[in-house]
Amino acid sequence: MSHTNPHPGQPLRGGAPDLSSRALTLAAGLWVGTTAAGLVVFAGYIAALYAWGLATGDLDRWNAVLPAGHGYVPGDVRGNLALGLHVFAAIAVALCGAIQLIPAVRRRAPRLHRWSGRVFLTLGVGAALSGALIALTRGPVAGPYMAAGNLLDAVLVLIFASIAWRAARRRAIDQHRRWALRAFIVVFGVWYYRLLMMLWFAAQGGPVGHTDAFDGPWDIFLAFAHFLLPLAVLETYFLAQARGGPTGRLAGAALVALAALATVGGTVLAALGMWLPRL
Repeated sequence: MSHTNPHPGQPLRGGAPDLSSRALTLAAGLWVGTTAAGLVVFAGYIAALYAWGLATGDLDRWNAVLPAGHGYVPGDVRGNLALGLHVFAAIAVALCGAIQLIPAVRRRAPRLHRWSGRVFLTLGVGAALSGALIALTRGPVAGPYMAAGNLLDAVLVLIFASIAWRAARRRAIDQHRRWALRAFIVVFGVWYYRLLMMLWFAAQGGPVGHTDAFDGPWDIFLAFAHFLLPLAVLETYFLAQARGGPTGRLAGAALVALAALATVGGTVLAALGMWLPRL
């Protein structure tokens, strides 16, 4: 890192940011924009499937995707409440998460940013806990490996959200931003899972490495990669931003831009191949 530019992305001695800093900032903006748009699409799908089913009294819609015993089960009040909390929290979390990513909201509507952030972290923790409860009481939906991955993901949600919350209370803004973004990644692990699954199937021309029992090589990898892989991209961005020289920032920008393209491709494939056919 240059001694004359201790904060990558900031102007050099009053001048404009260098090419690598601009590239990293642009790539990050693309990833943020595509992620926000993808989450809105995801929230719309969940609302159309589950919220509409509840509103119309057609609770069989809750079983359109989930296997027997994991959707709406007559008489299972605790399990149905846990599923309802998990599903409807996901809608609010997706929308609040999209709001958190919009820079204009942070600058021009700081109160909305703060309150949407509180809702995001609170419901994100609630969704993680209710998901764990569903897995423990009704069994894993996608096999034991995915159950283990989701349990680890839920633990990380609790840890990252707690650190981000405490940092915000201390007004440690930079630390809060970093941990809130980490929390964002693990909260939306279930969303990344769908995107990565559809991208893999499209690239391989079919479900290579996947089995109905979710114990194929790809299933085992994705059980943990669906949140660890996006986390690795985020950590690479942090590293390139804080310590990278021009080459490191350009490499970081390339990786983040690839993540943005994958987000677009995965969202389109998931919408066309998974979500729309089920509505």
